[in-house]
Amino acid sequence: MLENREGQQVPNVTFRTRKDNQWVDVKTDDLFSGKNVIVFALPGAFTPTCSSSHVPGYNDLAKVFKQNGIDEIVCISVNDAFVMNEWAKDQQAENITLIPDGNGEFTEQMRMLVDKADLGFGKRSWRYSMLVKDGVIEKMFIEPDVPGDPFEVSDAETMLKYINPDAVKPSLVSLFTRVGCPYCTRAKAFLKERGIDFEEIVLGQNITTKTLQAVTGATNVPQVFIDGKLIGGSEDLVKYFAVS
Repeated sequence: MLENREGQQVPNVTFRTRKDNQWVDVKTDDLFSGKNVIVFALPGAFTPTCSSSHVPGYNDLAKVFKQNGIDEIVCISVNDAFVMNEWAKDQQAENITLIPDGNGEFTEQMRMLVDKADLGFGKRSWRYSMLVKDGVIEKMFIEPDVPGDPFEVSDAETMLKYINPDAVKPSLVSLFTRVGCPYCTRAKAFLKERGIDFEEIVLGQNITTKTLQAVTGATNVPQVFIDGKLIGGSEDLVKYFAVS
């Protein structure tokens, strides 16, 4: 039975993590004492929904959460430290602290340990998220207890709406670039100076000029998109922000 533990203390456990090829013990107090922390838990590293939606969602909104009083975002999964560290690299999730609950102690005490033996997973975490203030759970979003792996309420958007329904989300910025392109360097510097995060898509790294032309109608770089709208090159980018 999945249990909502709002108003209760988080479990007191010690997580075995790896840093710089050394074992590092991280205690519950290290993560939660005196801080406002978002926790989201999921069935497993490298699994589809976790990798494509759950982790990226929180990573992308990390700055907004910080602006709204959140000190840290923690992802917990019943995986070992080696797997979690490799997953963090794969996800480029620099805004999230990935914590291995290798023995499932934290998850079991949260009453969120479920049997995934049908998938060959053994005991894993149910998917949920929670807002923890100084070690006390203020709010929990628990996925419905139905077959499969539902992903309806533990996402970053739902958590942000709870914390501040009027929070302003950042624009989604992507730009096609080429190594050695001075105009690309100029566009990236322009965005960095304004503290705007962006995704860089480099031609030659699984992306061809044909792909660029198919998507943008152009062959020159950079080509910048903001919230799905094609802005154009570096000069177009400057003009866009001058009038927006």
